[in-house]
Amino acid sequence: MFNALVVEKDEDGKTQAAVQQVAEDRLPEGDVTVAVEYSTVNYKDGLCIGPGGGLVRSYPHVPGIDFAGTVEASDDARYSPGDKVVLTGWRVGEARWGGYAQKARVKADWLVPLPDGLSTRQSMAVGTAGFTAMLAVMALEDHGLAPGQGPVLVTGAAGGVGSVATAILARLGYEVAAVTGRPETEGYLRELGAAQIVPRDELTEVTRKPLESERWSGCVDAVAGVMLGRVLKQMTYGTSVAAVGLAGGAAIEGALITPFILRGVNLLGIDSVMQPHEERVRAWGRIARDLPMDKLEAMIQPATLADLPGLGADILKGRVKGRVVVDVNG
Repeated sequence: MFNALVVEKDEDGKTQAAVQQVAEDRLPEGDVTVAVEYSTVNYKDGLCIGPGGGLVRSYPHVPGIDFAGTVEASDDARYSPGDKVVLTGWRVGEARWGGYAQKARVKADWLVPLPDGLSTRQSMAVGTAGFTAMLAVMALEDHGLAPGQGPVLVTGAAGGVGSVATAILARLGYEVAAVTGRPETEGYLRELGAAQIVPRDELTEVTRKPLESERWSGCVDAVAGVMLGRVLKQMTYGTSVAAVGLAGGAAIEGALITPFILRGVNLLGIDSVMQPHEERVRAWGRIARDLPMDKLEAMIQPATLADLPGLGADILKGRVKGRVVVDVNG
């Protein structure tokens, strides 16, 4: 038996999440059984925990789209008992049971060996949010971004993706402009390395101008909606925006084709869920090398399985700052 956060749905369609004891034979099929040590909280987790269940296909369900821990048993030659591993994506925690438990069973192809220099706790301070941030930085660099070209904008900077993106970019020598709607987070963002703070209100008004003054040499955007529409018009010639989220809505409001044609701006979609294994290994290696661990520690909010129902509601309302690290054995 092991502890897990189990979400159940009643006959009226209402869901309820609580920590329960679960028998190991209820774990889904898979090649590798992992003794989970840490997980984290993402927006998708909030959807899966909350009323209605969000992305969940069937009940009872164990959410948690990320986890890190130690291999307990393996039918795959790539992993042996005692190996440290990390998992993000692959619809784990949505379509199948995830990491909000002391044990998980998954396909070996979905796992990544924990890189040297990272602990399981640190890897979950990174989690899907930080992994996505690293993919965004890599994509911008692959499209020509380099230090010294001008400020790089990070929207939703106090959130999970934004916090890690800010810290990584600053560590690599970029001038980071951090967008936030919460003035109280300014000190936190400057500690992560932000060179300037951009109030959210400056980018949330729809304008009909086809282009605006060139301001940004790159952008990691976690918001979309009106903000992305404004940012695209402010990009300098030949630069790129890495789009990682849609907290402000799926539509790019107020946007025109003009920035793409007249300024050669690139809009790069960043997917972390189905990312190929080779790119996952590359990204986690970059995280171990380029993410300052002292900055990562400053982002951490500790939690246990019992805290998750409240945290799931908080993240959906934009109340979570930085990265939650869930000690599933705490």
